[in-house]
Amino acid sequence: MVPLFVATERFDPSDAERWQEYCKCAQIPGLVEVVSLDMLLCPRLVKAIKRPDWDHIVIEDFRSDYFYHLDYLLKRVRRHTRRNILGVYRNPEAHITRPPGPGDFAFVGYDLIEEATQISAVTDCGGFPNAFSNQELNPCGLISDYARAAEVRIALREQYPDEPHADCELYAVWRLNESSADGSSAEAC
Repeated sequence: MVPLFVATERFDPSDAERWQEYCKCAQIPGLVEVVSLDMLLCPRLVKAIKRPDWDHIVIEDFRSDYFYHLDYLLKRVRRHTRRNILGVYRNPEAHITRPPGPGDFAFVGYDLIEEATQISAVTDCGGFPNAFSNQELNPCGLISDYARAAEVRIALREQYPDEPHADCELYAVWRLNESSADGSSAEAC
């Protein structure tokens, strides 16, 4: 499997009112931070593709802000302090124990993403109670176990066939642990 990398904005209690409103609606017990590929909750830091980016990005399936090269992405977002650098594996056939790149990557869980909109069925759709319970989600708002994530992916399609956000791709999500300029660490989850 080829790992991909993406830089997202952090979404946690320091987002004050926005965070409080989200937690009130999402009702995810024990949530300390949303670490997701969901573009609404955790927007991408690379907003516009520049000419040099074309040699480093994925150019398929609505993933043009996913990068193949971690070192290039880190240079591209070096000025952003409140960030998550995520290494992901798309549709793995089993849990992958090998970190996606060099550095201190920690596995944070599985996300289920509807790719056309980059919306997470796990964190941003108001819940799908016939497929999973929010009590199953970890402190990052993700599913911790590969087998359960794969089951939820199938259940979403079977239980919600008319819901576009239920047709998802499964992503194993790893986060680069790094200290930010504000002194916070990305190790909260």
